[in-house]
Amino acid sequence: MFESINALRRRTVRIGAVGALFLSVYAPLSQASLTLSSSRVVFDGDKRSVSLVIANPSDKVYAVQTWVNTEADDTTTAVPFMASPPLFRVNPGKEQQVQINGLPHTLPTDRESLFYFNAQEIPQVDNRQSNVLNIAIRTRIKFFYRPSQLKDKPQARLKDLQWSIQRRDGKTHLVLNNPTPFHYTFKQLQLMVDGQPRRIERPVMAAPLERTVYALDNLPPGPGLQVVFTTINDYGGTTAQMTVPVQSAP
Repeated sequence: MFESINALRRRTVRIGAVGALFLSVYAPLSQASLTLSSSRVVFDGDKRSVSLVIANPSDKVYAVQTWVNTEADDTTTAVPFMASPPLFRVNPGKEQQVQINGLPHTLPTDRESLFYFNAQEIPQVDNRQSNVLNIAIRTRIKFFYRPSQLKDKPQARLKDLQWSIQRRDGKTHLVLNNPTPFHYTFKQLQLMVDGQPRRIERPVMAAPLERTVYALDNLPPGPGLQVVFTTINDYGGTTAQMTVPVQSAP
């Protein structure tokens, strides 16, 4: 009986020790303890670097790890951008400027390339507390490399987006053809059907020089359809609302 109780106690101690370890999770920017000076980064091809500021408005000390990686969020693919400093401490009420330097690369020159900037916040461990679960939250924002050969601005090319309705396998889809070299993230995207809006929830980002398909539930194609949309600009703001006709396609 005593041997069973002691074994249970040993397992409990081990579980408690695990509880004191860090749990690393990804969370939206609004849930992080640290704040970033922008919600996206645009790296112009004629520049050597771009910078942003990470601030600590909390009353705790944090270590911060920064890096740039691919859209797939893998740890093996090399990317031609390096964050500096890659690891630093930020005290309560203080901030740190992070510079992202460009390295030699062979990225496409006729369109933007998408990466992500990561900031991992690591709370300081209080050795006086036991069995405490510390959560290390990672903030991840879009990082666009924009070649110097692109002279237009994304907002000026919104008028070139081509929208159509297509039937596939008995279902209706809204199809976006993006002939521009820019990525577009939609803040609002809805289809006007007989004067009534049909909102597309969480629309995926439109990639440059590609087609993006949005599924519509049981909507028969018909004349007079319109798309109403806004996008997020380079500074994290919202572009003016646009209303454009939708073309029908076989």
